[in-house]
Amino acid sequence: MKTIDAHQHIWKSIGSKDIPTDNNVEYLQWDIAPKDKWPLLSANDFEGCVAVQTKQSEKETDFLIVLAKQYKFIKGVVGWVDIQAENILERLEWYRSFPILKGFRHMLQKGSGGGPMVRPAFKRGIAALRRYGFTYDLLIFPEQLKAASRLAASFPGQKFVVDLSTGSHPGKRQLASWRADIRQLASNPDVYCKIPGMITGRCGAMPALQDLRWYFDGIVEAFGMDRVMYGSDRPLNHPSFSPAARKYEEMTRLIVEYFSTFSKEEGELFFVWNAVNFYNL
Repeated sequence: MKTIDAHQHIWKSIGSKDIPTDNNVEYLQWDIAPKDKWPLLSANDFEGCVAVQTKQSEKETDFLIVLAKQYKFIKGVVGWVDIQAENILERLEWYRSFPILKGFRHMLQKGSGGGPMVRPAFKRGIAALRRYGFTYDLLIFPEQLKAASRLAASFPGQKFVVDLSTGSHPGKRQLASWRADIRQLASNPDVYCKIPGMITGRCGAMPALQDLRWYFDGIVEAFGMDRVMYGSDRPLNHPSFSPAARKYEEMTRLIVEYFSTFSKEEGELFFVWNAVNFYNL
């Protein structure tokens, strides 16, 4: 079965300021190019991917749109737009002319508490997304789950997907509250979630499945199989970065192993159809 990776990054060298959870990581200074990425995806039986922004700039949105026209394995783009801008309607009207652009994202961890999610200008921008058919990726920390739930509840019909990055590991003491917050967010039928999330930034050996089953179980039990999708969050295509490339393969195998106990139809939902339906690929 050919699969979709719903969360891949492609960039020209960026600074650590663009990814607040990955400070001083060497590969941020490398070019992550489509010509290098496709062999890694193909070798792991992926048909294509969704390219997701890393820089808070419309220039990168435009950059990803151009790449998607050149490389057919890029099935969709999640870009960036200043959602709080006074001219947000004008910018969304412009970007609607590019069908490959499916939605937008902002680094919501850059801010205490609910961060930008509680600002009136941000909410005004979110309200405009549905009019133009755009999705929104919620890149958040565990302590922002409640704020994300309130935000999503304020905009029924708007499609959101949670990007649970490495910063989303709750720790054993916070596990009960994390599960409660995840269930509350997942109770909204307009909210989806990407897996594997927290394991993607590990630098050591890939953890065993039994060490992560609680995490996968918590997400799947909360969202159900109709609203979870595979999104690796990985910039692991550079040919000189062989340890990372191996990690990508290990991570893929671990996810496949977890979902091997599910039905064929459920596996296809997770690896293909939920991403296709959510992003209208």
